[in-house]
Amino acid sequence: MRTSPTKNSQPPPRNTAEVRAAWWYRRRAWRVLDHNRWLGGAELDLVVRRGRVLAFVEVKSKSGDRFGDPLEMVTPVKIARIQRAAQLWLRLHPELAELDVRFDVIAERAGKIEHLPNAF
Repeated sequence: MRTSPTKNSQPPPRNTAEVRAAWWYRRRAWRVLDHNRWLGGAELDLVVRRGRVLAFVEVKSKSGDRFGDPLEMVTPVKIARIQRAAQLWLRLHPELAELDVRFDVIAERAGKIEHLPNAF
């Protein structure tokens, strides 16, 4: 039975790669603050925090070798959109503005996760 999310809850991440990425961060003592948030025309897949570090995470996955590598999908246009969305997210959360911000990419290839901290 599906229930609608309450005002203070969020729907779960939309795909298995995002679920696995959130799990990957949680296993390393990161707290997931937000996921699948649309701001300024771009989606923030994950927003995570550990200590004084706040990471905006782009999750990319590929099930096979066709159509290139998942990292190739993180284009300069996509990077600019994610950075703009991150700025808007921080405006909504001014209490976190003093944290050290970074942008990570999680690439899932055939079930294996590759983590690229400070990817851009």
